[in-house]
Amino acid sequence: MSVLQICEQDPPAVAPESSVADAIGHMLDRHVGAVVVVDSARVVAGIFTERDVLKRLALSGRDPAQTQIREMMTTPVELATEETTEAEALAVMLERHYRHLPVVDNSGRLLGMLSIRHVLESRVDELIAQLSEAQAG
Repeated sequence: MSVLQICEQDPPAVAPESSVADAIGHMLDRHVGAVVVVDSARVVAGIFTERDVLKRLALSGRDPAQTQIREMMTTPVELATEETTEAEALAVMLERHYRHLPVVDNSGRLLGMLSIRHVLESRVDELIAQLSEAQAG
């Protein structure tokens, strides 16, 4: 199964010129731990996560309303594609300690955002189905 089938297909995204405060507002409004930073063609330029808030902003003394997200985002970004399987995505996320992977098309345009929660929920659903099948058989 492609990760595109289980990811958030309308993830919060901001422009590189957006303020850090705006990005954090999107994260809070959508109850998510990351926003994707995209250019005018929706090509992924970076990612801004809760970890970036802690590592780059919290003790910097910078005003989130006056700081552009491009100054605090993580780049380059590890990306998934439509062809990436759940198993491949999970392996990357576990190996590199990522909780989010933007999903892009062949041109790098944002299609969705995969979180570790999406992958784990999908795996749990598969296990429940297998258990139900085994009990019925």
